[in-house]
Amino acid sequence: MRILVMAAGSHGDVAPYTGLGAHLRGEGHHVALAAPETFRESAVDSGLDFRPLPVDPRGASAGPRGGSSELFARAAAFIDRLGDGLADAAAPGADLLLLSTTTAPLGWHLAEAMDVPSLGVYLQPTLPTREFPPVVGGGRSLGGWGNRAAGALGQRVVDRLHTGAARRLRERLGLPAVSQNARRRAVERVNWPVLHGFSPTLVPRPADWRKGLQVVGNWWPHVAADYRLPPEVEDFLRAGPPPVFIGFGSMAAGQGERLGALAVDALRRAGVRGVLQAGWAGTAGEGDDVLSVGEMPHTHLFPRMAAVVHHAGAGTAAAALRAGVPSVPVPVMADQPFWADRLVRVGAASAPVRFADLTADGLAEAIRRAVEDRTLRTRAEAAARAMAREDGSARVGEVVATWRS
Repeated sequence: MRILVMAAGSHGDVAPYTGLGAHLRGEGHHVALAAPETFRESAVDSGLDFRPLPVDPRGASAGPRGGSSELFARAAAFIDRLGDGLADAAAPGADLLLLSTTTAPLGWHLAEAMDVPSLGVYLQPTLPTREFPPVVGGGRSLGGWGNRAAGALGQRVVDRLHTGAARRLRERLGLPAVSQNARRRAVERVNWPVLHGFSPTLVPRPADWRKGLQVVGNWWPHVAADYRLPPEVEDFLRAGPPPVFIGFGSMAAGQGERLGALAVDALRRAGVRGVLQAGWAGTAGEGDDVLSVGEMPHTHLFPRMAAVVHHAGAGTAAAALRAGVPSVPVPVMADQPFWADRLVRVGAASAPVRFADLTADGLAEAIRRAVEDRTLRTRAEAAARAMAREDGSARVGEVVATWRS
């Protein structure tokens, strides 16, 4: 079967689909990944065909600059460019579309025009529920009724963002005019299947979700079987006690110098060694007990850490938990406060430190707790054992098999 996986966004929004795609390829499917150009090498290394999308993830995920109106404008501009890109990527054809959270609202129109089945493969629980508020900007629980109402309102905001792009896409595809809200309702009426690629250890399936919505476990970024950490990293890890990882992923672009100095100061105050990952911020630091690194698989690095300081993106939060290592979440924006809270709820993280409030003193205190509080590690290890029994990619493969030509 020809499967086209469509994903757009930063590293955490796309990288999991390289592992999912590689698994499906191993089951005999021909798999292509449509994603921003920056993921071409990752896709090819995973054995997938690659179809570029003309969007820059840094434009939509540039961090907490400006107010909500600026974030809204950046998201709308990203979506406008995404529509034509998805249509171009779909032009060579496919027998099945796998649509991420970011591509599904436009992907529904493509599936209609192509007359092929589609399946949601989401990394966030975006559907309304009484059990928690919207994962993006939801904040505190509003109670059962309030949470579900806020979730429905959030979906209307998403529909509004996609209105123009969806209209233009339908015109290009020769489809009759239909509002984005009507297209969503049509999808919901038929219980369109959505498989969620996160662990039920962190987020159990809400009891009030409709039929067709499943939580199947994580899809992990593809890593070559023969991958090894660079020699300088191995040398550093073996030269002393386990260090603390500090990285902010795709957040805080342009703040590397400030964050590097703050991180080194916090590590010194906490009395621990550290590994600083550059990320989009370009974070780096100097010192005998500090190593600065670039991009490398969390699967190989995190299990060697005493604790992980991170921005609480969905993928990084899951990777820290999978490694059985305590987290120090420093959420910045979007769904990150949600995942930070989930780590705290399972007892595997210190209290979140808001990025806007980040200081060397505050970070050092959180690091000391994460390293010294044995309960945090015990609960992280218990969660890791539960996650080891999950196979999210295999669960997707089982569903995909029902559509095999």
